[in-house]
Amino acid sequence: MNFKQYNATLTVVIPVYNEKNTLEKILQRVRAVPIEKEIILVDDYSTDGTRDILRQMEGNDVKVFYHEKNRGKGAALRTGFQHASGDFVIVQDADLEYNPEEYPKLLQPILEGRADVVYGSRFSGQKRNMMSLHRLGNQFLTLLTNLLYQTSITDMETCYKLFKTATMQGIPIECNRFNFEPEITAKILRRKLRIVEIPISYAGRNFAEGKKITWRDGFAAIWALVKYRFTE
Repeated sequence: MNFKQYNATLTVVIPVYNEKNTLEKILQRVRAVPIEKEIILVDDYSTDGTRDILRQMEGNDVKVFYHEKNRGKGAALRTGFQHASGDFVIVQDADLEYNPEEYPKLLQPILEGRADVVYGSRFSGQKRNMMSLHRLGNQFLTLLTNLLYQTSITDMETCYKLFKTATMQGIPIECNRFNFEPEITAKILRRKLRIVEIPISYAGRNFAEGKKITWRDGFAAIWALVKYRFTE
């Protein structure tokens, strides 16, 4: 597909917290995708030397914003979305679990007018190293989403969510941590926006390698799904 014909720009928002070991690699991968793009990194008060690396990355194609205290992934994304100027925006984690080479296929349904939002589904794509409890937790939260909102998505918790920037900036986000995922999904579904899922690959990491989401975040996600089913 020739994306240049659409004359569109993709904003890639990357929340960052203590990712010094993967930060340069993920930025290299994002830059390599042959799509006109804007890259926004939001550091959520890293303490491992990540900030020193980020200061060297700032440039024409990279904007960096710094939180003065640790506020959580949702708060970092909110900062990134506020500064997005591309036609479309996608979330990219700073680790290496998700592959930026898949941006083109995620963009296609929304460019063709078949979707308002595109999710990259790990459960219909190629999975590597997804921990059993993590997989079961994701599947349970997705099932609960489908029951509460009468939908049929396969991966509510996926990082890869791609929106029209105007759509994303028009949805108020309250959650500061990983419960951003159920909150934004709930608000998308309540607005009757069309979600199209595209299979993606996934190479998970474990807690020793830096994974941060825990079982406590699972309870917060359940509460968010129930809360936003009935309130804005």
